[in-house]
Amino acid sequence: MVDRLANSEANTRRINIVENCFGAAGQPLTIPGRVLIGEGVLTKLCRKKPKARQFFLFNDILVYGNIVIQKKKYNKQHIIPLENVTIDSIKDEGDLRNGWLIKTPTKSFAVYAATATEKSEWMNHINKCVTDLLSKSGKTPSNEHAAVWVPDSEATVCMRCQKAKFTPVNRRHHCRKCGFVVCGPCSEKRFLLPSQSSKPVRICDFCYDLLSTGDMAACQPTRSDSHSQSLKSPLNDVSDDDDDDDSSD
Repeated sequence: MVDRLANSEANTRRINIVENCFGAAGQPLTIPGRVLIGEGVLTKLCRKKPKARQFFLFNDILVYGNIVIQKKKYNKQHIIPLENVTIDSIKDEGDLRNGWLIKTPTKSFAVYAATATEKSEWMNHINKCVTDLLSKSGKTPSNEHAAVWVPDSEATVCMRCQKAKFTPVNRRHHCRKCGFVVCGPCSEKRFLLPSQSSKPVRICDFCYDLLSTGDMAACQPTRSDSHSQSLKSPLNDVSDDDDDDDSSD
């Protein structure tokens, strides 16, 4: 079916509509063989609070952006190559239901669908696209993934020293290796993580010590990938960034 749609006028029109919705700031999406599989609104767990994002699934990439006007205008386009994607289901917890993790070497995050059926369809389609891509390329699935950031709301104190309380002055930071919420003194060091950046990035002291000794695997988070923060709960406003999509700290 995908091969049939690849060069069809209907598929070209659909992709052109998506391009136009992102405007001049978005990247061109029309290339030979690319097919728009589906689209929809998912709730993305951002560092400050869950936010609605528009997602587009193509046979080779996953695209998402901020909703400015539904079905008319989106901004802050993000493009994720599917051959680098691994997905894992998340157990329902409180108001956070029908979720799964989207994990890549550069960025990993949780999303939630409105219904269990919608979640199943998204996961099945993503897995099918990834399997088809890897089969055609002969590549193996990626086994390196960026840490899923712990939401700000889950840490009132530094997750490393367990002492420093977060305030408007003592702001939250995220370790790029383990995803923990840490204070400034516990994350003053930088380390080059080539899959995430061409420049050294902020990591916590714990991960720095392990990385410096070559013990990369031990830097992975010790917490589970559950997200217990309620979608209805307001999150405090003392972080150093407005949204993890644009975060630099």
